[in-house]
Amino acid sequence: MRTVIHYFDYKSPYAYLAQQPTFELARDTGAQIEWRPYTLKIEKYLGEAELDADGRDTRGTRNDHQWRRVRYSYMDCRREANRRGLVIRGPRKIFDSSPAHIAFLYVSERGDFSAFHNAVFERFWRRELDIESLTVLRALLNEFGFDGDGFEAYLNGAGRARYTAMQADAEAAGVFGVPSYLIDGELFWGLERIERVRERLELR
Repeated sequence: MRTVIHYFDYKSPYAYLAQQPTFELARDTGAQIEWRPYTLKIEKYLGEAELDADGRDTRGTRNDHQWRRVRYSYMDCRREANRRGLVIRGPRKIFDSSPAHIAFLYVSERGDFSAFHNAVFERFWRRELDIESLTVLRALLNEFGFDGDGFEAYLNGAGRARYTAMQADAEAAGVFGVPSYLIDGELFWGLERIERVRERLELR
């Protein structure tokens, strides 16, 4: 069985759009997909931003080029999301998605992660889920049948250590963005590259 490592970040709209095709890739090819969180450092290439209730940026560190790129990205993602019946509402700040990513690891060690994983993406992009909040994540874990009370110790201990090692491994493999796919040591970045991954799986 071939293995594909798939990197995602809950705060990436492009990663959100890649989830269904990635599940389909596994179903259609029989490949084993290893879902791994990779936390984007958005401020390094798009600057920092935080919007108030009126939509005004209270940080003011982004330049005009960065804002044009951000606006286009969300327009592009909404266009595709609308075709699929998904909702993408741009967040008002750049979230630290690492707590939610560690929650994903917590779930994936204990059972089927798919329902929890899909709910995090869907609710975050509806602005219904704070992926930084321990309280919110604990409640979500309980909702999906996982021990939310045990999560805090994992978040601050074994889970954080595993997550940190995973980030280092991703960057050593060349990962810089999501969605990304690693197959036989070769990196493919972007939703449109999933067809190249599919071709690679079907050739062997």
